[in-house]
Amino acid sequence: MSACATPHTQQPHPPHDPAPTRRRFPVAGADLSAAVAVFLIALPLSLGIALATGAPLQAGLVAAAVGGIVVGRLGGCPLQVSGPAAGLTVVTADLIHRYGWRATCGITVLAGLAQLGLGCLRVARGALAVSPAVVHGMLAGIGITIAVAQLHIVLGGNPDSSVLANLRALPAQLAGLHPAAVSMSALTLALLLAWPRLPGRAGRLLRRVPAPLVAVTGAAATAALTGLSLPRVELPSWHSHALAGLPEGPVLGLVAAVLTTTLVCSVQSLLGAVAVDKLVAARTGPQSRIGRSDLDRELLGQGAANIVSGALGGLPIAGVAVRSTANVKSGAVSRNSTMVHGVLVVVAALLMVPVLEGIPLASLAALVMAVGIQMVSLHHIRTVTRHREVPVYAATTLGVVVLGVLQGVFLGVAVAVAVALHRLARTRITHHEKEGVHHVRVRGQLTFLAVPRLSRTLHLVPQGAHAVVELDGSFMDHAAYESLQDWRSSHTARGGTAELSGRRDGIRTAEQAPATECRCRPWTPWRNHQACFAAAAAPAGQGAGRELARGISSFQRNTAPLVREELARLAREGQQPSQLFLTCADSRLVTSMITASGPGDLFVVRNVGNLVPPPGEEHGDDSVAAAIEYAVDVLGVRSITVCGHSGCGAMQALLASGAGRQDGTPLQRWLRHGRPSLARTAGDHPGWPRLAGREPADAVELLCLTNVMQQLAHLRAHPPVARALAEGALELHGMYFHVGEAQAYLLAGTGEEAVFEDVTGGIGGGEGAHEAVRVTSGGQV
Repeated sequence: MSACATPHTQQPHPPHDPAPTRRRFPVAGADLSAAVAVFLIALPLSLGIALATGAPLQAGLVAAAVGGIVVGRLGGCPLQVSGPAAGLTVVTADLIHRYGWRATCGITVLAGLAQLGLGCLRVARGALAVSPAVVHGMLAGIGITIAVAQLHIVLGGNPDSSVLANLRALPAQLAGLHPAAVSMSALTLALLLAWPRLPGRAGRLLRRVPAPLVAVTGAAATAALTGLSLPRVELPSWHSHALAGLPEGPVLGLVAAVLTTTLVCSVQSLLGAVAVDKLVAARTGPQSRIGRSDLDRELLGQGAANIVSGALGGLPIAGVAVRSTANVKSGAVSRNSTMVHGVLVVVAALLMVPVLEGIPLASLAALVMAVGIQMVSLHHIRTVTRHREVPVYAATTLGVVVLGVLQGVFLGVAVAVAVALHRLARTRITHHEKEGVHHVRVRGQLTFLAVPRLSRTLHLVPQGAHAVVELDGSFMDHAAYESLQDWRSSHTARGGTAELSGRRDGIRTAEQAPATECRCRPWTPWRNHQACFAAAAAPAGQGAGRELARGISSFQRNTAPLVREELARLAREGQQPSQLFLTCADSRLVTSMITASGPGDLFVVRNVGNLVPPPGEEHGDDSVAAAIEYAVDVLGVRSITVCGHSGCGAMQALLASGAGRQDGTPLQRWLRHGRPSLARTAGDHPGWPRLAGREPADAVELLCLTNVMQQLAHLRAHPPVARALAEGALELHGMYFHVGEAQAYLLAGTGEEAVFEDVTGGIGGGEGAHEAVRVTSGGQV
């Protein structure tokens, strides 16, 4: 039992906070250290991506600075770091090849305007509806394109704009290796792979320095010390830096270019924001006060950054996974870290030109090639394989590699739609007879497309036969439902019997519940429920833990989406139940099921034997009394129900022990509160309760019924209950649940007229009977 604050109690006001002291430095230390770490990663990667696209190397620095400052200030994901992304390399390289650099900057500006429009339309969440297999395939295709192109630079050559052309030229490139370029590339890759794996305490300290920085710095220092002759970074004077120009060319081609840039920038940024949310939620230690990302605002921030970057002659901008991950893991607590990182890039671009010009181009190419290879994620491949979406992934990847990014994405979406339609239309319906019983099994989604085959199969069942229809799927539409019900009615009318069964996940139908029935959704599918705990008998630690985790996973998938809105409301408003429901701890007694109640409806107290210790008893138990006081005085419940059940183990233990005192164990000491019930059943007592017009089946059932009445008497003795009863603000009810019959009974009358009536039979029909208690999801009584 947990006592939560409710509207019945006034919430204490928090103590008045003193005026916050003004810090001398407005950036937290964690943000500053994270900004430095991200800057050290962003600097070489920005140059490498600019090299891979064929753009001026300064364009990478411009994009990194603008992405850090503009998106950091305006974006909806404070800890996501934006800048030139490897996912945009192929798109940008193709644009530069077709339209030139200045026109590409103009296309970037137009793509930013398109992102602003999408953000204003608040469609950011809709972008996440794209199949993950399409997104992963797009990134894999881009990664392959990057790796193949940069391999030529690693070997000392120049890449072509086409992947197929680069593959055809690869044998000739291998025959004419450039030893200096290959050696610097090999050194870069070796440092990049080995640095994160340094062992020992010294390794842990050294690993704080980003591996990309170490790899590029090591290659640059080696090239300088050995005097190798190979191409290096060239940063022209900022006075000659090219700005955006108006793109010229076919209108349809330019529209396609803008759409492609917008698509890749937006999808990568939004998916990155979602990934950053997960990283922040999983981060241990003191958490920053950062909520979930505002994706529409993130889209607006990305659009503004692309407008600024394109206008200033920078590369297109998107959220970058490597830098964002480093930012979160470095302990950043606000958007200040991304903004400071952008400022540091500006400082480096202005003051560190001689240092940057010592970096070999082969080293940057090796760095970007490694990033491209990492974009072909084995984890993503395993995921799409597990979900049977390999065709979608493969089609998207090949489409991006052979046709281009936009064409590859469209191809992937088309294959995803085709696969979905195939799964929806693929329904296997079989019929066989076994021992006189006709079994019809339906595997897959049962929609109107399968109704003709379903009807033909069902009519194979002879008249008067017993049929079992097994529905092994997760959805059944209205047409299929009507067809199945019509056949069942017709078959039973001709003397046959029909049984419908489904797998434990249940069958969802498009049928609406009648207006006169309770519209509450069941929290758990109960059909064949025992089958889902088949492993419960396994040894401890082998089966039960897995079943518990499986049940929790099923709740998160199936039930949580249905109740999340209601639980969010209850979290805001506090609990306001109308009933205190005091029942037994028996595992077969599920209060939410037998009362059709939901979250917030009942204040439930469960103990062994549904006992209510009398107040003031020496060595009494205060937990139940505390729950009663809280429910009546704080929550203001209008009724209290004491619910017993058939086959109660506590009552059996009382009968076995008799009236003798056996208080040696905690269980025996607790059961002493049930001895008055046992004494009440002794002898020929005229006030024995009856159950729906019949006498109790045996001594255990008699004691279970009597115990409900006795605990109600104990309940009346508690001061809060007695006071509320006197004021007419509270009702007490007795209830008995027969487990084997799945039947609930309510106590009608007291004393010699004590009868537990069938709820479905209409309590209140006899003299002296009270009105039936019906608990609904709205908590009404």
